[in-house]
Amino acid sequence: MGIFTVYFCGTGSTKFDTINKSYWDGELISTLADNNNSREFADWIIVDGPGSGNLQADEMFTKIKEYELQGTLFGKGWEENVKHAINMIKGKFDWQRKELTEANYKILKAAGIPIEEAVATGSFLWRKYNYGNRQPTPQEIQEKIIKIFRKGGIIPTQVNLVGWSRGGISCHMLANAMLADSQLKHIKVNIFAVDPVPGALNFQGEKVTLGSNVAEYVSFYARDERSKGFSCVIPTTHPSTKVHIYPMAGRHATLVGNAAADGSDGPKVLPEPGRIVRHFAETCLTRWGVTLDKKLNLSTAEITKYHDSFVKNDAQYVAMRKKSYTVITEEEKQQRYVTFGKDGVHFTAIEGDQFQPARGLAAGLVVTDSTYKHLR
Repeated sequence: MGIFTVYFCGTGSTKFDTINKSYWDGELISTLADNNNSREFADWIIVDGPGSGNLQADEMFTKIKEYELQGTLFGKGWEENVKHAINMIKGKFDWQRKELTEANYKILKAAGIPIEEAVATGSFLWRKYNYGNRQPTPQEIQEKIIKIFRKGGIIPTQVNLVGWSRGGISCHMLANAMLADSQLKHIKVNIFAVDPVPGALNFQGEKVTLGSNVAEYVSFYARDERSKGFSCVIPTTHPSTKVHIYPMAGRHATLVGNAAADGSDGPKVLPEPGRIVRHFAETCLTRWGVTLDKKLNLSTAEITKYHDSFVKNDAQYVAMRKKSYTVITEEEKQQRYVTFGKDGVHFTAIEGDQFQPARGLAAGLVVTDSTYKHLR
């Protein structure tokens, strides 16, 4: 069985956020990809988020535009990210970078990409720069890697999708794009989404609904996020899909490794939500056939201790609700405003057996390791 995994970064986030100072032990999505113990391109890819600066433009399997601020505000560029992932799954590019201009070079160098050292460390992709014509192109090299090293044939039989923020929504978009593709519609899809937030005016069907190709959907939601425009999506799903929804104490970035008291800036104070989300992301990916290094492997006792800390520090988490990335805050019946499909509701308004753990957590109940038994 061929397994391929796509990691979608959130808005403004990149594959290099393993060393971003905003995350005390690395941002979750970039860390998971960095710890993937298999061959990049053949077995997995990581895709930078909208508004992150087009640092991957040189190696994409489809041509992308310079959206700049529109990427941050409206998610512009994620359609190209999904097309790139589709092409990677198929192992065939539809565009290649034949030239690298001096302007392109300077953009990447200014971003701190270690370009000069790449050849010495074994990288033979776009980090080796020569202005003018380039042979072979990065896309030709990657396509060859896929043909040689992808196990079980070019088209995988299972695709795992992992994403945070607009990266989580990108998981929804890619799953639906695969379902609409005659070559990919029969592939089994698993999704692990962390606080999937599309932003204003981005609640189209492909972002809020999932189809029959999704076998399992696991998501963690930031219980204490209240930023206006940060309504998270709980997608409507096919009856055959196994769905597990878990609110988690903290704000949007808290769940992926920001441990600051306000969920934005500052030293490590509240690391427990990020630890639990990472542990269960690793647990799900391992169960879905991914080999990872440096797993947390939290014990039942450690998870229980973390949940005890939620009770102890509940006032600090509740205080986060007065903070906003967009200045204005919003809520519904003292709960986070969310979107279930295309309907705006408060979290516990959502009905269904699969949401029972979520409803308990949203109400502030103390839970133990047994809450997550379905994820093992």
